[in-house]
Amino acid sequence: MTFDPNQSLPQEEVDETVRETIENNEVVLFMKGTEVMPQCGYSDRALGLIRQYRDDYETVDVLQSLEEFRTALSEHSGWETIPQTFVNGEFVGGSDVLAELEERGELEETLTN
Repeated sequence: MTFDPNQSLPQEEVDETVRETIENNEVVLFMKGTEVMPQCGYSDRALGLIRQYRDDYETVDVLQSLEEFRTALSEHSGWETIPQTFVNGEFVGGSDVLAELEERGELEETLTN
């Protein structure tokens, strides 16, 4: 299997995937790569922070259609950067925000309430 960086999914399909995934999961991490193989340090960092407090969470690999995911996610969060974490339908932030919450001792509560 080869990766074609120019491949993309229809915007409507990505919009629907983002909307449904946020609505149907308590904690969602939109990341570059997969849980098994993160493709950027920020995604890996965010995943590690979430894993400290949650066993059940959803991840979505945005690399399957990066620009369309950026567009869809920015509609929900106002941010274009990835990774993005949503908890109970609300945008929390990327890896830096998760790290700040961890430093303040607030990440566990954010992820488990």
